[in-house]
Amino acid sequence: MPREKYIFNQQTQSYQIDRRSVRATRNKTGIVLMAGLGVFLAYYLVMQALDFRSPKALLLERRNRELAGQVELLGGRIEEQEEVLRDLSLRDNLVYRPVFGMAEIPDAVRLAGLPGEARYAEYLGLDHQDLMGSVARRVDGLTRQAYVQSLSFDEVKVYSSRAGDMASCIPSIYPVNPKTVQMTSPFGARYHPIRQTIVVHEGVDLAGPAGQPVYATGDGVVESTEINFSGYGNVIVIDHGFGYKTRYAHLQEIKVTQGQVVIRGDRIGTLGSSGLSTGPHLHYEVLYRGVPINPWNFLNPDVSPEEYNKMVRNG
Repeated sequence: MPREKYIFNQQTQSYQIDRRSVRATRNKTGIVLMAGLGVFLAYYLVMQALDFRSPKALLLERRNRELAGQVELLGGRIEEQEEVLRDLSLRDNLVYRPVFGMAEIPDAVRLAGLPGEARYAEYLGLDHQDLMGSVARRVDGLTRQAYVQSLSFDEVKVYSSRAGDMASCIPSIYPVNPKTVQMTSPFGARYHPIRQTIVVHEGVDLAGPAGQPVYATGDGVVESTEINFSGYGNVIVIDHGFGYKTRYAHLQEIKVTQGQVVIRGDRIGTLGSSGLSTGPHLHYEVLYRGVPINPWNFLNPDVSPEEYNKMVRNG
């Protein structure tokens, strides 16, 4: 509080507060305050115009730039790892998995489960928010894809441990004695003798005497057996693993049951004319990963009767 001044009043013969002094003091105080505020504003404007900042602010800005640079470097390293992972995924789909008859892993599966934009809302409002959000999103994507690729390699490892069994599982012998049958209809487009139209023949027809043995062409498990009077008639499907299956249709008899394990050369049925058929024959298909392929590529017509008899069992 400003100190009050007193003056002697001659009329009242007493001391009184000097009102003029109080007003003057207040005016001086106001002037000083206004001047101080003006000086502060002028200092602030000059600092802004000349881009003067405090040492602490400069230190924080430099540290911020350093961190942003480190994040950019991290983004570059992430890009390198993304390229490595893309190469692994490509080889996995085009080399490793097809070798063992395994289906490709689509991109939709490899990228599934990634978090949405809301996951990165924590970076909103920060300096370099786009950079931070982008790097965090790429790290999450890299983690997810690496996890899927790891699971795929685990699966490939299981199949590779059975690679020694692959040779005995892939269909590789005639399903019937080649000396007792002849191929009457090859694989591919043909004129259907009953439907009288051009259709795609997804196997080969081997015509011969009814009742002769039909053999499994590779090790596997009987996936299904069906007995009907139309279409394929009496039919057996064997799953050989590694992506391979075989179908034996128009059988006279079925000698196996669903789920039964068979060995190459096991007798599974007899040649017949069941279903939509014009005479005794075996319709034989080879499927790889669900797609029919030409069975002729798996048949060796030059095998001798003695060699063939060693490969089959008539039990």
